[in-house]
Amino acid sequence: MKKNIKYLAILALGLVACEPEFDNPIDESGVFTSGEADFSNFLALGNSLTAGFADGALYITGQENSFPNILSQQFALAGGGEFTQPLMADNAGGALLGGTQILENRFVLAFDAQGNPGPARYTGAAPTTEISTNLGSSFNNLGVPGAKSFHLAAPGYGNVAGVATGQANPYYARFASSASSTVIGDAVAQNPTFFSLWIGNNDILSYATSGGVGVDHNETGNLDPTTYGGNDITNSNVFASVYNDLLGALTANGAKGVVLNLPDVSSLPFFTTVPNNALVLDAATAGSLTGFFQAVAGIVTAQIAGTGVPLAQAQAVAAQYAITFNAGPNRFLIKTDVSATNPLGFRQMTEEELLVLTIDSAALAQGYGSVVLTPEVLQVLGILQAGGMPTAEQGALVIAAINAINDQDALDSGELTAISNARTSFNTTIAGLATANGLAFYDVATDLAQAANGGIPFDGGIITSDFVTGGGFSLDGVHPTPRAHALVTNGIIDAIQDTYDANLPRVNPGDYGTVTLSNDVN
Repeated sequence: MKKNIKYLAILALGLVACEPEFDNPIDESGVFTSGEADFSNFLALGNSLTAGFADGALYITGQENSFPNILSQQFALAGGGEFTQPLMADNAGGALLGGTQILENRFVLAFDAQGNPGPARYTGAAPTTEISTNLGSSFNNLGVPGAKSFHLAAPGYGNVAGVATGQANPYYARFASSASSTVIGDAVAQNPTFFSLWIGNNDILSYATSGGVGVDHNETGNLDPTTYGGNDITNSNVFASVYNDLLGALTANGAKGVVLNLPDVSSLPFFTTVPNNALVLDAATAGSLTGFFQAVAGIVTAQIAGTGVPLAQAQAVAAQYAITFNAGPNRFLIKTDVSATNPLGFRQMTEEELLVLTIDSAALAQGYGSVVLTPEVLQVLGILQAGGMPTAEQGALVIAAINAINDQDALDSGELTAISNARTSFNTTIAGLATANGLAFYDVATDLAQAANGGIPFDGGIITSDFVTGGGFSLDGVHPTPRAHALVTNGIIDAIQDTYDANLPRVNPGDYGTVTLSNDVN
């Protein structure tokens, strides 16, 4: 991840990791009750959000502070049994396959030579988790980082022989019951009495984090997920069918449970940290850029008119390139599809469009997202300013100086619409099936939206979605911190109490940490 430390506030001392302390250290039998639920064999099913993945990796401390593990501690006060997890071997976060590292170490908060904070891969220790060492399948936390909804029912998703080629998931390979087993099959085999299911984020998220470099199968109508690419959006009918089957399998023995809906991924720090109007100009530079794009409009007008198009029509098409820049913040340029109405294939970003956290901020400072002015280009501009007519080759030099942001570094309005439509459909399915099956439903999307819009207060502070300093998201800009996992735990507890008439203690999010300093890993 390229460091975007120029957009970070200096880290407050209170935002470093700490060990959790439960808000209700009461263990007297009978004080808390399970109501209509039975917590004796609690099983958590999902993806990285369930596993405790954070800071771009899976590691012991993250797993120990996952919402299922925190929740199991509260369940233990109301008849809950032992809760086991397929723990990684260390806190470095990476993993090996046959002794070769295939998964990167976690991010930690490091400081550069100028004292600026930012995420950096931990280098203090080599990973020791070997993917090919199978731990057995009897774990209560069956969260599989990277899993999409349909992966939970895919045979062979944990076949270690397929990990190197991307046909299987390395995390599931560590605890799959066999080379052909499914995650849902391994879950049902444990006969859970209560379950949590949080799945579907990755059916959208991979498309979003790739900058929309994928296919929206709500557009294609493709109902065969075995043909999907890694960055594709799952068709809503496929999701509904898979989700219905998952709940059918989990409730077949009469188990009760809680399901969680999907947050707005575009409100995550991964998409909100780097502003799209960070092209800050002084008056002179703004004037120069305005003049440059007026020249571009003139060149395009001449090019189009030269093909026999009427001059007025050519000017109308070229007018979109006469972009005006002002002193202060300006929006970057992004690439679009080349078409008859946009022959150069770029435009200025709109207010709602987003840049990804991994964009190269150093490149932005050198003209990425605007213009790279070489001496040759400046010479052509001088010809234009003097009233001269550049040659076709010189005009091409000017056009080539435009350095719009690539698709993988941004989410445009069309991509945001595809993401929003899919999420809305998925969440309708989740809420509807929760009601149909008599399950508890936690609207986590509303809580996380509040984190992005003013913050969520707790006893001792506030949780926001601000990158690094907000306390809600880890250093990958996507996954929750231990503090946010505690918040999710409380939301689940509230939903369980409302649905099953249980009485469970909440936890204090302030007792849980946020990001980790580089010298504070183990």
